Amino acid sequence: MNTDTQFFASCPRGLEAVLAGELTALHATNVTAVEGGVKFAGDLKLGYAANLHSRVASRVLWRVGQAQYRMEQDIYDATRKIDWLRHFSVERTLRVNVSAIKAPVKSLDFITLRIKDAICDVFRARGGVRPSIDTHAPDVRVHAFLTATMLTLYLDLSGEPLFKRGYRREAGEAPLRENLAAGMLALAGWTPDVTLLDPMCGSGTILCEAAQIAAHRAPGIGRVFGFEKLLNFDEKAWEALRNTAYAAENNSIKTIIYGSDLRGDALELARANLDELDLLSSVALKQANVFEMPAPAAAGMSGGIIVTNPPYGVRMEDRDELAAFYPKLGDALKQKFSGWTAYILSSDMQLAKGIGLAASKRTPLFNGALECRLFEYKMVAGGMRRVKPTPAIDVN
Repeated sequence: MNTDTQFFASCPRGLEAVLAGELTALHATNVTAVEGGVKFAGDLKLGYAANLHSRVASRVLWRVGQAQYRMEQDIYDATRKIDWLRHFSVERTLRVNVSAIKAPVKSLDFITLRIKDAICDVFRARGGVRPSIDTHAPDVRVHAFLTATMLTLYLDLSGEPLFKRGYRREAGEAPLRENLAAGMLALAGWTPDVTLLDPMCGSGTILCEAAQIAAHRAPGIGRVFGFEKLLNFDEKAWEALRNTAYAAENNSIKTIIYGSDLRGDALELARANLDELDLLSSVALKQANVFEMPAPAAAGMSGGIIVTNPPYGVRMEDRDELAAFYPKLGDALKQKFSGWTAYILSSDMQLAKGIGLAASKRTPLFNGALECRLFEYKMVAGGMRRVKPTPAIDVN
């Protein structure tokens, strides 16, 4: 088995380049983007920092073993060779997750069972007692990844997925994951000195992520992590990282972030979530119809950026109403937001064409298992219906 300080951070597909940039900024080395995440290297303190500061990562995994295999027994034997007692105590509850690409095994469930048995057998051989299994809220998560010939074993440093920031009171009907919202803002190139509007904000996920960025708040500052349950947890190093992050916060930001929604109940959810973050005063909220509302006056002649996830598609059953929505949205953007750039997330590739605007970019993204596109529309005076789009950029 080869063991060194190697990590893998997973993320929503389409955001690998954004995540690679985050990790590079944290001084990670050997940063390599692959489908679904980024490989990188560094010390365990870097693993802590990635959990604390990454806005788009889903999990940060620490590689604890890697070995070639030919048969299922090889997987058990390789797992058994790791000294798991160095990593966590027998009192900790355990869960094993297995994923694979082109692996010549009959059943991933069976492989999961064999890896779990191998870990428990290490504990039983050393102390006569094995850790308990908890598939819902385990203390320790072990992730195994299989290719055609290679087994890689990881300890999960995150615990709960990183998009669970810990602030959301309620989610609404079809919530946008927090790390995808942060990724949309990154792909839009938004910075806190630019006016931002989400005119269909729902429970306010995009607004909450933007407000935290503007306040220089680390996304993981208010939650606990899986690495705190491991035996090598360096509490002093972790406290130093958290204290530095707290010192960097600045909640006294100028309000250039705007949110609105047609539904008052959705706006109340957004208000509650922002209040939970103590950032309610950083965002101007208003109940409004996107077809009728004007551009925020603060944007002036320079315009601003719209980033939004319309509450349609999978959340609307009336196809006729859905088909009528996008042309109206296109007209509203064209007439009232000249000089702005709009980024609209949609899972409906056909109906998105009905907006009547030429997309300058189409970025494939995934909200969980749901495939979407982030469409970029540059609003120029005189309309865009005949503008020839620039070549589409596919992240995948």
